[in-house]
Amino acid sequence: MPKEGSAISAQPPAPHDVQPRLVLWNIGLTLVDAARVDRAAYAEAFRATTGRPLIQLPQMAGRTDSEIFFEALAVNAAGPRPVDPAGDELRDLITERGRLMPGAREAVARAWQVPGLVQTVLTGAIRPNALEVLRAFGLDRYLDTEIGGYGSEVYPKGAMLLNARGRAGEKYRADFTEDTTVYVADSTRDVEAARLGGARSIGVASGRSAAGELRDAGADVVLDDLADTEAVLAAVDRLTAAIWS
Repeated sequence: MPKEGSAISAQPPAPHDVQPRLVLWNIGLTLVDAARVDRAAYAEAFRATTGRPLIQLPQMAGRTDSEIFFEALAVNAAGPRPVDPAGDELRDLITERGRLMPGAREAVARAWQVPGLVQTVLTGAIRPNALEVLRAFGLDRYLDTEIGGYGSEVYPKGAMLLNARGRAGEKYRADFTEDTTVYVADSTRDVEAARLGGARSIGVASGRSAAGELRDAGADVVLDDLADTEAVLAAVDRLTAAIWS
């Protein structure tokens, strides 16, 4: 396991006879609860862009930053105007107001040790913000953030997942298919993104959607949270078991 404070850009090399698999993690309310920070960041970005306070924040579950921001412009009846960008002071709020979700660090760290298991993120947050959150909680060292999918791409999440699969395939010279790709996330929109982007899905009822809602949306496995590390790894293995038989 990498030392505290170290960084990596790829998974440890796997033996040639091990089938590569890809795990994508959602960040907000799956790995990290930074909801209070997110709301403050949107309010500050809205003020900086429009010169007006943010009165109403749109639904955020499973959506990208670009979708949320442009809907905020509509529901708050404001048009953008060029101003200086917001300062960096909101970054300090991440560790003050945010927290790791139960079992998140252990699950990501253990998955990083599995031979052939490549892991990255698929998140609605724009890339700089996502990386800041991951670094704040020491998760970036276990994730190949270079191949991840971010809200900066201005695509629906299903397309972002497909793009991330393609980047992973090029970097690792592997064919990551629907049967070898798993998306771990907390909302029904994320379950839909997995289906559209070609991945199995693990719904985590720690955030925006209840367990029953995740099942109804078609999640292949539903977990209450990530606290049981063995259950998380077993779910990943079970969803990709067909390729080993």
